[in-house]
Formats: sequence, structure tokens, C-alpha cells
Amino acid sequence: MIKDNLKSVKSRIKSAAVKAGRNPDEIILVCVTKSRDLSLIEEAFEAGITDIGENRVQEALTKYGQITKPLKWHLVGHLQRNKAKDAARIFDIIHSVDSVLLADKINKECNILNKNIEVLVQLNVAEEDAKFGMGAEELRPFLKEVSIFEHIKIMGLMMIAPLVSDPESARPYFRKMKEIFESLKKENLPKIEMQYLSMGMSGDFEVAIEEGANMVRIGTAIFEG
Repeated sequence: MIKDNLKSVKSRIKSAAVKAGRNPDEIILVCVTKSRDLSLIEEAFEAGITDIGENRVQEALTKYGQITKPLKWHLVGHLQRNKAKDAARIFDIIHSVDSVLLADKINKECNILNKNIEVLVQLNVAEEDAKFGMGAEELRPFLKEVSIFEHIKIMGLMMIAPLVSDPESARPYFRKMKEIFESLKKENLPKIEMQYLSMGMSGDFEVAIEEGANMVRIGTAIFEG
């Protein structure tokens, strides 16, 4: 089932990219494995998945010790500072950095581990009270402060779109993120790389791709169809 679902998801990614005049190969698929057991993750790997995303550090820790496949580990959920030590140890990239305090904590833990880690800055462009992420106006002061940290590498931006019944309703937010992303790219800020624009999940990834996402986080459509 996973193999067929993944084939369908990849076909949809390709169609959305082609519709937008983009190369489908530039889009990274992060398979979100939260609450999925090890056998399903192994099956996803065998079907061609190379990147997995976890929402909770504690759950990821349990899996990390048991999965030996060469996967890239993404933290796609909110990170509390008291979990930064474990997150720095097991993840390759953290999507949800949204404060200088959190970035500083990750940097310090990576210094102890003698490790560098990629991070994305989470924005809340819809200004939803219930969502994590910083406002667009906070972004540049934040980037200026964290650019001095030696062990974290800012690689792009992430957003979680508002939960809507029609994915088209999320399009303005994806478009705004792309505008911010491209604006930062042109500024060539020191030690800041705008390489990844992580947006789009099972219910809205096609619209996200049409608006410029090059990293999508998909779980339900892969594991449940």
C-alpha cells in the first residue's frame, strides 16, 4: 500500500511542479512518520523514502535507536528548549526554530557535540494565535542575531498553513512565504542560505508547490492514501 501511495504522491508532486513550470526533481519529499511504527517506516524506506520527519523529540528518540537505515532525520514539530540537547543529537535538520533563545540553545548543544546542524526558521505568516513561528517583521533582526552562531546553519524557511477545507484558501500564505524567501535570497545575508522553502502537507502540498515550495512534509497521503 505504501509503495502505491508513494507513487501517487510523487506523481502529484510532478504534476504540480510541471504546472508551475518547475523541475520536479528539485522538490524534496519529507515523509512524516509521527505515530507510525517501525515496520511502516522500513516499508517507506524500501519504497524509496530518504527523508523522514518527526514531530516529537521523545518519539523520535525511541525510533532513532532502532532504525539503521541511512535516512535524513527532520524535526518538523515544535521544539522546546529543554529538548534541544536530544534534538541536536539525533536530527540532521530542524524546521521549527522561531526564537533567538532556542537557536542559542541548539548552538550550545551542537558545540558540545562538535556538530553542525541545519535549521529552518518557522514563520507564522497567517498570524494565527494557536501556531508557533515568528512574524515576518521579526525575521531580519532574528537572522542578524543568529548569524554569529557557529554550529547552526540557517538554510531556509518553514511554515504551517492554516487548516482550511479548500487548499486554494492557503495559496495567499504560500505566496507570501515565497516572496519573503526570494527577498532574503537577493539580500545575500552573511551565513544565511535560503536553500529550502518547507511548506505544504498532505492536504495542500500541490498548491504549496505551485507557489514555490521545494520541500514538502507528507504523512497521511503516504501511509493512509
